[in-house]
Amino acid sequence: MTMATFHDQVIGILPKLRVQALALTRNRAAAEDLVQDAVCNALSAQESFIPGTNFAAWMHRILRNRFISNLRKRRDTTDIDDVPAHTFATEAPHEDRLALKELAKAMTRLPSDQREALVMVVVHGMSYEALAESTGCAVGTAKSRVFRARRQLEAWLFGEDQARGRPVRVSREAANLLGQPAVTDSIAA
Repeated sequence: MTMATFHDQVIGILPKLRVQALALTRNRAAAEDLVQDAVCNALSAQESFIPGTNFAAWMHRILRNRFISNLRKRRDTTDIDDVPAHTFATEAPHEDRLALKELAKAMTRLPSDQREALVMVVVHGMSYEALAESTGCAVGTAKSRVFRARRQLEAWLFGEDQARGRPVRVSREAANLLGQPAVTDSIAA
């Protein structure tokens, strides 16, 4: 393959390379840089192209490989000793499991009509109107059942400290069910 034929093929495939580069980078400037780098690589490796094979596939592979190489170069690396310890710290999932077990136990203590109303509204996202229709009661009764269920669970789970205005540790799931903000640290009496 002559130098002129190779250059003509490179110029002919540029629009398709730009489309692929834009799909990979999702940034027009980065796509143009990627195409330019891929063309430079192709020109420097021109001797490795075997005439009669698929030139477009060869160029697209160079572009893709260049993109992957650029991603690897940009990957952040750091010494593990330089990273703050709180980066590795996570909340203990066993505490959330215990809180959920406690919530499930308290839910079984609720009267069945309140438990059903609370689950349908909070967990399933049902409207009060739909709840009232499905249970055959008035909308006000449905709202009251949900309110009483939340208030009773709050009393069982939070205890006296909540009544005195002190925050108590509650999992996010339990707080969502009760319509309360989650508190992550307990305050000693």
